[in-house]
Amino acid sequence: MVILRENNLSCKPKKVAELGPGDSIGIGIMSLLLGAEKYYAFDVVRFANTTQNVLMFDKLLLLLKNKTPIPGENIFPRVFPKLKNYDFPSHIFDDEYLDKCLNNQRLKKIRRSIAQNDNMIQYSAPWLSRSDIVPNSIDLIISQAVLEHVDDLDLAYRVMTEWLKNSGHMSHCIDFKSHGKSSTWDGHWKMSRLYWFLLRGKRPYLINRIPISGHKEMIKKNSLKVIYQKDISMKPTYDNSALDKEFKYLSLKDRSTSGTHLILSK
Repeated sequence: MVILRENNLSCKPKKVAELGPGDSIGIGIMSLLLGAEKYYAFDVVRFANTTQNVLMFDKLLLLLKNKTPIPGENIFPRVFPKLKNYDFPSHIFDDEYLDKCLNNQRLKKIRRSIAQNDNMIQYSAPWLSRSDIVPNSIDLIISQAVLEHVDDLDLAYRVMTEWLKNSGHMSHCIDFKSHGKSSTWDGHWKMSRLYWFLLRGKRPYLINRIPISGHKEMIKKNSLKVIYQKDISMKPTYDNSALDKEFKYLSLKDRSTSGTHLILSK
């Protein structure tokens, strides 16, 4: 929300969708506490734990009521993107707005929705079913270190574009590193398709090994606009000649981009 505001974009979405929330729908709970009316969560496997999410609700509510500063690098040093200022964003969520969002009746409704997975919350696994969301209805789509795990990335971008309002935005943090599957950050681009197939085994997902240029191609294909881009750069470990034949085409930009945060719009 802070970065959206810095880029003069709407930061009070009414309908929010998240891809790959994992075992906690904390992002969704916070979006509801801050005024959203509906949260959609889509995952490839059902991870979320209702009891844990009710406890998460209580913790997040306390943080908001106390106007606790946003946890920074001293608490979560690996979290990306970074912020210029980690103070509680009172310039976005002032007292009057918070009082409206956190009235008792609304809090009871959110808690009940978490416990029953209905009304304000729709949690679905497996994800990417087009029938789950009305086209052109979502204000904000969020993913955090998720799109690098999606097998059919072309379908994902196509469906998200279909979901998104013309005035809406997507926020995607993408990690292009090897996720510990090699001794170097970019060693996954050295592995053959057969080796990668054997490494994945029966896992429901791994990483798709698609570099930043692949995402940019799909963004262009779906006529999306890049409103904001913040890349993380690392020095390539190998020359292109050492890469598997499938990845020898990678540009220097591909080879040196280990992560990015993209904000997109239609």
